[in-house]
Amino acid sequence: MIVPVDSSSSVPPFEQVRSGLAERINSGALAVGTKLPTVRGLAEELGIAPNTIARAYRELEEAGLIETRGRAGSFVASSGDESLSRAREAAQTYAAVTRALGLSADEALAIARAALRLAR
Repeated sequence: MIVPVDSSSSVPPFEQVRSGLAERINSGALAVGTKLPTVRGLAEELGIAPNTIARAYRELEEAGLIETRGRAGSFVASSGDESLSRAREAAQTYAAVTRALGLSADEALAIARAALRLAR
């Protein structure tokens, strides 16, 4: 299974698919150029609606993590490496700003966690 979906979770299925694939792409578990399952194929495998998978794929494509090549299918994009790099740069900037403001690491992490929860 490429990504698990927990039907009892409060996290919507499309978000479980999107975040699960994004995590695997950013970690390198899904290498650049890897062909992803078709929308219908993954929907059948996970037992969820094709529109749910299509939404997750659209959001991953908007983030630059995957690219769709028409009838050839969807693939892990090389810009996924760039996305991770940009996130690291943003984190370093955030760390510098919070230090300059005199916040502790715990306070900075709490603010970041709250922001991530709101971004869902």
